[in-house]
Amino acid sequence: MMKCDRSIVGLIQRLVWGVVFVALLICGPAADLIAGVLVAPTVVILSDKGRTGRIHIENPSNIPKEVEISFSYGLPSSDSLGRVSISLQDSNVTDTRSALTWIKAFPRKFLLEPNGSQVVRLVARPPKDLDDGEYWAQIVVQSQEGQTSFPVASDNEAITTQLNMIMKTVIAFKYRSGDLTAALEMTGMKVEKNNSQVFVLCDLVNKGNVSYLGILTCRLMDSENREVSYHKSNLAVYRDLRRSIYLPLTDGDFSPPYQVDLHISGEGRTDVPRENMIFGNEIVYTTAVE
Repeated sequence: MMKCDRSIVGLIQRLVWGVVFVALLICGPAADLIAGVLVAPTVVILSDKGRTGRIHIENPSNIPKEVEISFSYGLPSSDSLGRVSISLQDSNVTDTRSALTWIKAFPRKFLLEPNGSQVVRLVARPPKDLDDGEYWAQIVVQSQEGQTSFPVASDNEAITTQLNMIMKTVIAFKYRSGDLTAALEMTGMKVEKNNSQVFVLCDLVNKGNVSYLGILTCRLMDSENREVSYHKSNLAVYRDLRRSIYLPLTDGDFSPPYQVDLHISGEGRTDVPRENMIFGNEIVYTTAVE
């Protein structure tokens, strides 16, 4: 039997994994192999008046899933270019607004049968004498697929690699206590133009004691008040946030100079029930495009 160098074997295994993973992503029949679980709702909000809640988890595939519920802490943050991300932290959290240590899930681990569903109960046990405001955590739903082997022959030696896929879904958890206020301030706005688009950066600061949830709309208008392009996105500001917006210079008989009209409001959110919204101020701002 011919012997293979271990480094070559390792390289082949990595290549096989990559090829198989790409194949799974693009092949319809393989959807069951990579499908995660479905989780609803997308945000859980509890309060002093109701310290228990629930999430519904569904397995849409024909393969059993091992599901585990855990909690992390992380808030949306942005870099200098306005790119938003969330870094999750499981321990050593010092933020006084963290609910990480006093939220529990029942059951925490379970096997979800093919096309089955499970209700997970959430219980908050906050410390006494909480300050007014909102406290945060992230609910992490991890689903693990069964192991699948992919044999690949290499001359006289068969090489087998195993793919054990783990997928995670993260949804927001919020606990509200006392008097609640939503307030947002825009502290700066920068606009740049090139041949194909207008780039907008806006700096936002949360001035309330809850996360500010709203919708950000931005319009690029020409000198005759005609709309050149349009942007709309959901907005969530926990502390401070920089958002980037790209407004294409679309084809058409538009006349410079241009201006950017920005509007932020809590109205119009469809992903959060209206009874769970804490409505704050609106922001309306217009600036010229140099």
